[in-house]
Amino acid sequence: MATSKKAAKAKGSGVHFEEKLSDVSVVKVLEEEDGNILVKVGFLKISHKYEITFVLPTLKTLGSDIYAMPIPSLNLKVTDITPVSEGHSVKCEYVASKEGVQREEMMMTSKADDNLCMKVVVKARVLDKHHGTPMLLEGVKCIGSEPDFNAEQSSGHGSDVDT
Repeated sequence: MATSKKAAKAKGSGVHFEEKLSDVSVVKVLEEEDGNILVKVGFLKISHKYEITFVLPTLKTLGSDIYAMPIPSLNLKVTDITPVSEGHSVKCEYVASKEGVQREEMMMTSKADDNLCMKVVVKARVLDKHHGTPMLLEGVKCIGSEPDFNAEQSSGHGSDVDT
């Protein structure tokens, strides 16, 4: 009987979270002091490929018609920019190839004037393969994984040995 009273008490005194906590699970787009844009995509896992989608607010300096300048990057590639009511929905692919806090840059420019541009930095915390699978933020989707060369090399050794 004592346990059922404790259970009833525990149900009545639940933890209540503020609505603001739901914002923690989405990709964050922030304007930095220098006027550039920082996009925080959260935790990712090394050797995986992700599709990242975020809304870039309307940039007064660039106007309403923008595109991503082609910048050679092995890890980040813009695949689509679509106008939406809040600004532009940007879709890109990101390959997490190195552990730690990673920053990849893209340049957005105006279609009307190529001299007008703004730097957008995508920031991710890349975990190694031994730290489990991270919970992805809304707007981040895993679309594949790269082969683990160390595992392939070590798995072949000693498997044909008869004892």
